[in-house]
Amino acid sequence: MAHKGRLAAVIIVVVVLGAVAYWIMTADISAVGSPGGVETSIADGMREWYIGRGAKSVPPPTVANNAESISQGEALYSMSCAQCHGMNARKPMPIGEWMNPRVPNLSSADTQEMSDKEIFWVIKNGIRLSGMPGFAKLSTDPEIWQMTYYVRSLGAKPAR
Repeated sequence: MAHKGRLAAVIIVVVVLGAVAYWIMTADISAVGSPGGVETSIADGMREWYIGRGAKSVPPPTVANNAESISQGEALYSMSCAQCHGMNARKPMPIGEWMNPRVPNLSSADTQEMSDKEIFWVIKNGIRLSGMPGFAKLSTDPEIWQMTYYVRSLGAKPAR
């Protein structure tokens, strides 16, 4: 009886190792094509989890969320972010269109559903292996809050 159990375990291990070997030999890691559904789903879930975890340590805003802050955030955005996300933050520039994952439309529901602290965390820290740089060493926390408020304001504006 124990012999049959060991044999079944060995067969399972061989099948799993064979599947892994097949995947390694046939996987396409090219950045030209779009990633598959499973890869996208796993990456999206992990990204959301990490951002949520990181956002828990974000301190409260140090600048008011008002028209002046949003205007300052838009100016900062145009200098730091528009090269990838596009001038109106809704249609990426060519470099952003070909990144994997693709650069998001910042007025989209996916972005606008994020909390202010999550948006702040992404701008400040970036997201490794995505093309999104962190601006912690280039911008102050008040400036990052201004960019956060600008991104948040995009959900209220119609596309230009």
